[in-house]
Amino acid sequence: MPLSERDRLILDFEALWTRHGSAKEEAIRLRLGMSPGRYYQLLTRLIDTTEAQEYDPMLVKRLRRIRDARLRARVVRTAATSR
Repeated sequence: MPLSERDRLILDFEALWTRHGSAKEEAIRLRLGMSPGRYYQLLTRLIDTTEAQEYDPMLVKRLRRIRDARLRARVVRTAATSR
């Protein structure tokens, strides 16, 4: 199933965001018309799709790497506090 226009907007926004330094959450509301929570929920699901990988492979690879690093750090913190 091809990416929807919303999916492409989300990926394009995320790809361009690293070039901006202002408040991302406000920009998400203004430009995409959704809450930051919903944006991140959709983005997280989106980067696991083949269509997103084909659309922008470098972005998807970078976002997956960041997500996986955060998950590993969370697991380490949880393991350290449970001792």
